[in-house]
Amino acid sequence: MHDIIVVGAGPAGLTAAIYALRAGKSVLVIEKNSFGGQIAFSPKVENIPGFQEVSGAEFADKLTEQAMNLGAEMELECVTGVEKDGDSFRVSTEEGSVFRANAVILATGVKHRTLGLPNEEDLIGNGISFCAVCDGAFYTGQETVMIGGGNSALQEALLLSEVCTKVTIVQNLAFFTGEQKLADLIAQKDNVEVIFSTVVTEYLVENGTLSGVRVKHEETGEEREIRADGAFLAVGLKPENEAFSHLASTNDYGYFASGESCTAETAGVFVAGDCRSKGIRQVVTAASDGAIAAMAACRYLDE
Repeated sequence: MHDIIVVGAGPAGLTAAIYALRAGKSVLVIEKNSFGGQIAFSPKVENIPGFQEVSGAEFADKLTEQAMNLGAEMELECVTGVEKDGDSFRVSTEEGSVFRANAVILATGVKHRTLGLPNEEDLIGNGISFCAVCDGAFYTGQETVMIGGGNSALQEALLLSEVCTKVTIVQNLAFFTGEQKLADLIAQKDNVEVIFSTVVTEYLVENGTLSGVRVKHEETGEEREIRADGAFLAVGLKPENEAFSHLASTNDYGYFASGESCTAETAGVFVAGDCRSKGIRQVVTAASDGAIAAMAACRYLDE
């Protein structure tokens, strides 16, 4: 039996663990993918206070190490259910484990959105990727397409431009939604082409792998094909809260509807990070949620 189980080991979950451990509570953190969360795949982060510049992987490692040094227990398993059992909670995993705690913090994060086009699922890993840090080197000397126009898309496109002969950014809006500094860096790249107000309508396939994309201009209706050896998706994120919606209500988009208090309707359940309905999803706001949720959980336990 633990005082607190944290579901998710991104910045929100690990910050929650750190604050709870410093308050003298026993904490188990359960993560299904990799400790550190989505930030671990960012090639460079420049908006974390105290770090002029740091790689996402380095930041994730430091955060994980800090929690473990304070005594956090870590399990790499996929949580499939959390159930209230008297005054405590049963947390079940896909691997068959069952853990118990007196309070639960849901920091489940988000996953990558896809376009929902035919063959998309089959092409993931066969030409479609979500991470230039992980897979960019596979396309050295080749042509790639980056779909999206936010910070992640622009950062990944810059990384790809260092190894690819050409990178084509396809953005459905008439402007980038990422930071102007990143847009300025993109404009300086001779091997990066930007196509605004355009959507991808089809993945082109040869011999079971991606060979390009068909795109359509939103205003003119003009269609064209873009040759590409690989396509990288950065079209947003979606929460994975369905398994826990009986404990904490969600909004129309699937995010936990909890406010800044990070408390759920079920006593002893708290939510934190990108999985929560909020205006800004950044490392600093995730960490803030983690601290708030942990302190709320500690007050609940102490009462």
